[in-house]
Amino acid sequence: MGPGVRGYLATATCARLADDGMAVSVTLLALHRTGSAAQGAAVLAAWMAPHAVAAPLTGALAARARGAGAAFHVAALGVFAAAIAGVALTIGRAPVPVVLAVAALGGCCGPMVTGGLSSLLAGLVPDTAARARAYALDAATYNAAGIAAPAAVTATAGVWGAGPAMGTLAVSAVGAAGLATTLRAPGPAGKQPKTAPDAGTRAGAAPDVEETAEAAGGPRGRSSLWRELRAGLRVLCEIPALRGITAATSLAFVGIGGLAPAAVLLADERGYPGGGGVLLTVLAAGALAGALGAARRGPGVSDVRLAFVCLAGTGVALLGAAASGPYPLCVALFGLAGLCDGPLLAATLRVRADHAPPAVRTQVFTLGAGLKTTAASAGAALTAAAASAVPPAQLLAALAAFQLAGATLLRGTSRSVRTEAPPEQPGS
Repeated sequence: MGPGVRGYLATATCARLADDGMAVSVTLLALHRTGSAAQGAAVLAAWMAPHAVAAPLTGALAARARGAGAAFHVAALGVFAAAIAGVALTIGRAPVPVVLAVAALGGCCGPMVTGGLSSLLAGLVPDTAARARAYALDAATYNAAGIAAPAAVTATAGVWGAGPAMGTLAVSAVGAAGLATTLRAPGPAGKQPKTAPDAGTRAGAAPDVEETAEAAGGPRGRSSLWRELRAGLRVLCEIPALRGITAATSLAFVGIGGLAPAAVLLADERGYPGGGGVLLTVLAAGALAGALGAARRGPGVSDVRLAFVCLAGTGVALLGAAASGPYPLCVALFGLAGLCDGPLLAATLRVRADHAPPAVRTQVFTLGAGLKTTAASAGAALTAAAASAVPPAQLLAALAAFQLAGATLLRGTSRSVRTEAPPEQPGS
């Protein structure tokens, strides 16, 4: 692993620590200053809502700014940090519309923290074999941040208060912006090295960059931003592997979005009030272990097939937790679900990197991340609406069904990919 990848992982970890800590931090700060979590919920909604809307635009703008290296990523992370600091200063003090506007600004930068950063790895690691390990480690940064950020915010708030706790998130985001200045962003589309998708996922291989630019409406210099946005959507919809992985993971994330309240309710039903936090922590720890294990995975299993196995395994494990009686068995099955879920993100990132043309790669990454975030938000809302009428075990079973539905959808994609696979090219 070269210094470029190490610098990238440090950048991604700092940025995602700041992002993953916001839910807990905003809630604590709103409670501290207003005595109610209502404003915190509104701020979180404003923070999350722009992800899907802003994803195509931020991806297209990042692609246009490739000639300036990672400058766009640095600027986006800087605005992200400023928005966190702005929310920390205004929540409970400024008029609510002002706080919501600041949160929405930070939310518009969210896609660059997730898919926007991940899209850089393909340029940092052009070799396909080494890229598999790099994306597994990138996936681990999400899992590590998901565990460490809430714990760090809670501990800091307990010692110094909720305001300083959110301040530490802003500092972490500033650190990410500073580290991003050392990153090497992909160069112009025409100068990208060509890499081959892994064996077994070659179907629907990405068209050449020049073809994509032509489809977008002409040479890059004359194409409008709107045409570039259409080009990214076109690639995402027309390449089977990209279309399949995006649809399957978005569907699965409807279920993932509702896991937190479902876990709390399930633990309470099994006689362990407050045990939902244990279930979620074990799930996250299992996902981290799975992601790190994927970094050691050798060649032989296609990424589309691996994603199918991950979705199916997660769904079966969650179904088992819904059906099991003893709480300790639920804990073990949540850990198994996390272990199955861990390699899924790495496989998803590799499919995007291998199949998306360099000209629209960042758009593909940000669009995929934005759709998953939106799906998770929808899942959380559906779970909240059903929680009072549906028993916890049935609620968890329904969420598990989304994982199995995603796996079924991806199974059809896997068959299509193998059927349409073109012959190997010399030297690939």
